[in-house]
Amino acid sequence: MAKKQKLQNNKYPRIGIRPIIDGRLGGIRESLEATTMAMAKSVAELYTRELRYPDGTPVECVIADTTIGGVKEAAACAEKFEANNVGVSLSVTPCWCYGSETMDMNPYIPKAIWGFNGTERPGAVYLAATLAAHNQKGLPCFGIYGKDVQDMGDTTIPADVEAKLLNFARAGLAVAIMRGKSYLAIGSVSMGIAGSIVDPQFFQDYLGMRNEYVDSTEVLRRIQLGIYDHDEFKRAMVWVKKYCKEGKDLNRKEKVKSRREKDKDWEFVVKMTMIIRDLMVGNPKLAKMGYEEEALGHNAIVSGFQGQRQWTDFLPDGDFSEALLNSSFDWNGIRNPYIVATENDCYNGVSMLFNYLLTNTAQIFADVRTYWSPDATERVTGWRPDGIAAEGFIHLINSGSASLDGTGRQSKEGKPVMKPFWEITQKEVKACLDATEWSPSNRDYMRGGGFSSTFLTRGGMPVTMCRLNLIKGLGPVLQIAEGYTIDLPKHVHDILNRRTDPIWPTTWFVPNTTGKGPFKDVYSVMANWGANHGAISYGHIGDQLITLASMLRIPVAMHNVDEGRIFRPSAWGAFGMDPEGSDYRACSVYGPLYK
Repeated sequence: MAKKQKLQNNKYPRIGIRPIIDGRLGGIRESLEATTMAMAKSVAELYTRELRYPDGTPVECVIADTTIGGVKEAAACAEKFEANNVGVSLSVTPCWCYGSETMDMNPYIPKAIWGFNGTERPGAVYLAATLAAHNQKGLPCFGIYGKDVQDMGDTTIPADVEAKLLNFARAGLAVAIMRGKSYLAIGSVSMGIAGSIVDPQFFQDYLGMRNEYVDSTEVLRRIQLGIYDHDEFKRAMVWVKKYCKEGKDLNRKEKVKSRREKDKDWEFVVKMTMIIRDLMVGNPKLAKMGYEEEALGHNAIVSGFQGQRQWTDFLPDGDFSEALLNSSFDWNGIRNPYIVATENDCYNGVSMLFNYLLTNTAQIFADVRTYWSPDATERVTGWRPDGIAAEGFIHLINSGSASLDGTGRQSKEGKPVMKPFWEITQKEVKACLDATEWSPSNRDYMRGGGFSSTFLTRGGMPVTMCRLNLIKGLGPVLQIAEGYTIDLPKHVHDILNRRTDPIWPTTWFVPNTTGKGPFKDVYSVMANWGANHGAISYGHIGDQLITLASMLRIPVAMHNVDEGRIFRPSAWGAFGMDPEGSDYRACSVYGPLYK
């Protein structure tokens, strides 16, 4: 196996911390200087210890040079933040301060205030006053206030405060990291799937992103002209032959390709994988070969490959490339995933990106294919679901972008997980590869051939499925469903899986139900899902997605997250007592973040 790549420090946005103080000199300010700055430093230590950028390096914080007691110091802090690539702003204070004079006025940077819950000084009063100022000025801000009173000078961060600080920072960094990046559409609309109708206004207004487009023939051009790293290709083919097991060919006899044709397909899809990556992020090696323009890439943080049908009717499909690029490893070693959407479904690609930036883990792209009721399962297999699956389950399956991490062959404390790449071991990489076969593609669907990943996701993993949809007259909305992967008895899996295309990766999913609305039961989740695709992430991260959506002013159409975990800006509370209705109203009034 290849060695794990070293961590590299990229120029990611930083978190800015603003220590806010009572500006009255002559006894008050002087007595609070050390306490206020210590509060800022304790949060910076928390963030550096707990949070990582997508490349695995610790998150960096920038603290204002001085405490901020008035507008002059606030302006100096803003200048420092701008010079140091600050993308998220947190103000902290243990006392009363001058709200409108000290607040952060940047409209594009997610912002929060932690007001210390102490009785010696009224930090809560500053928090309330300055949140009111933010709301009055139309600058949404998150309020953080501990449940229990602390003593002045206590530098510990209570668990409830820590949870909100981390939730805010993860979502804020996701917003900042997306800004200025690109979605790269390779090809155009796939089989009339609306998700592949890329709306540049959405990307610009809501995400602050660019849109880049290349025709699929650019991939073919680079293959035919040899515009890829030939040394890497040789190394990749050695790795593929060693670790990528070819599965059984289930095509009808007249459609089975010869061994020579399949070997050529393997070479083709490996080159495709390298080229799609190069199109996204560039490759300095190409400049040395004389292809300086191609070496630059498209600054893409996420991409999509159209594939069907103009490509796949006569060329090997993108299944291998999409699956491997979305995984946390390849022939170059263990590395961060490249987010690539099947069928150029950009809105599922964005959903995968949201999940990825919040967790730093690889994602599963899947069709939300079939709801299996207990009665239907028993009729077909003779086995009636029980336990967590007693209300039935959903079959998640798609030929393309399910990362191999989705096999669930990584582990922690004996349980299946999906990890950030820097936590993955070589043994776990091999386990993911061993659990995967690469079956020759179904040539009734994919006439040009190719290879699809064939695996079964292990049960017992907490996961969150989400999906962004565009609604005419409303704009984007987000759907969220937390739940668990499950194991079925082998004979049940075999029978159900054979009823669709058995060479595609399968995840059996049970969402958590609430007994009401779209989460009344498992069937209702399936019936209310807004598109044919979903993005599945390890962990129950629905609360983080809700926080992120509120920052981007995207309302949440359905979710099953407990109300106590939901964290939105203070202003949302002014739009009514029903949390989801107020979310819609607030997002409508404020409009997209980058309008």
